[in-house]
Amino acid sequence: MTLRICHLGKFYPPAPGGIEAHVQTLSRAQARRGAHVRVICVNHRNTRSADVTWQGLGSTPTVEESDEGVRVTRLGRRASLSKLDVCPSLPRALWTLREEGVDIVHVHTPNPTMLLTLAAMPAFATLVITHHSDVIKQRVLGRAFAPVERRVHDRAALVLSDSEAYVGGSMVLKRLGSKVCALPLGLELGAFLDPSPAVRTWENRLRAEHGEPLWLAVGRLVYYKGLATAIDALGAVPGRLLVVGSGPLERELRARAVERGVADRVRWIGYAEPDALAGAYRAATALWFPSNARSEGFGLVQVEAMASGCPVINTAVPHSGVSWVSRDGETGLTIPVGDGAALAAAARRLIEEPGLRDRLAAGAIERTKREFDAEVMAKRSFELYAQAVGTRSSRAPSAARRASVTHAAASIAGEP
Repeated sequence: MTLRICHLGKFYPPAPGGIEAHVQTLSRAQARRGAHVRVICVNHRNTRSADVTWQGLGSTPTVEESDEGVRVTRLGRRASLSKLDVCPSLPRALWTLREEGVDIVHVHTPNPTMLLTLAAMPAFATLVITHHSDVIKQRVLGRAFAPVERRVHDRAALVLSDSEAYVGGSMVLKRLGSKVCALPLGLELGAFLDPSPAVRTWENRLRAEHGEPLWLAVGRLVYYKGLATAIDALGAVPGRLLVVGSGPLERELRARAVERGVADRVRWIGYAEPDALAGAYRAATALWFPSNARSEGFGLVQVEAMASGCPVINTAVPHSGVSWVSRDGETGLTIPVGDGAALAAAARRLIEEPGLRDRLAAGAIERTKREFDAEVMAKRSFELYAQAVGTRSSRAPSAARRASVTHAAASIAGEP
């Protein structure tokens, strides 16, 4: 039989973000291994293809697409209220999954929209959840949704974390005990390990425009990315900072750069096409990743940088996978949270200590190949699916069907 999987995501690329990139990478890799894979998410673009993610009243249409063997349904939304996207067609879309008899429903959270809908309908046969991070800052919202989250978690056969390091500090995950396993995120590494001529062109262009050292920050401009720390640090180091990303804090961060006297050394890129971003990693002296909260559970852009031979300066966020992904002294340098002086000192080490950057760059590439390849992640996912279907919490319609799905998942996992 062909294993049928549906991922439930918040958005899907070209929407930016680590979770979005992960859903795409995992879906594509699973499809390459022979599974029938689809994704249901919210459409982040309006009828003019403009990104309205951050617009509370930004409405979007429903769109059906195909992405390298993955069927993608982007559901239209009417509005977004406190992280909750109003999608009238979502309940019907999930009921259709039940009618089609999908084998694995894999939801990626935080995702209030999907959780609320799942909690309101009968349980799926086998539900798998990837809990990418706890709700940290939006505590009122977190408390309001806690009963909904618990209801869905209790129905799940398996709850995945991006890293084992994150589990120990999460009250949500610790409550679930043996139901929790780790599935580290992975990437399709080819574009970073073996760059195309277009990527090389961007690399050379950025170096020519900005010189060295060139520092890079990538991600949504939201509180937990800690970009204020990066702006503070820039005043104590030479070079320029490229900021790739957009978000609600852009105006505030630009003002901070003016206050710190570094506005002329910060370039705000906004969205970067894949070739341009890959070129930026190769041109950069280091990726600055000063996250300041466990809302940052992993930091997939660290893997992109590491695969490009770009060392990472990250932060020791307690019980987060950030400093597990890029390890201090092996693939980059790790500093205390919110310490601009420490970030500046680490950056100066990379340009002042002979051989340090080259050694960390080599270590970054090696660790990425070993731990974060998309095919490794897909193989692990099928092994976990086989485990999930075999658990008592799985609600497969019959023992025969459960055995068939388990065998299909295990067989795909064993393929090269």
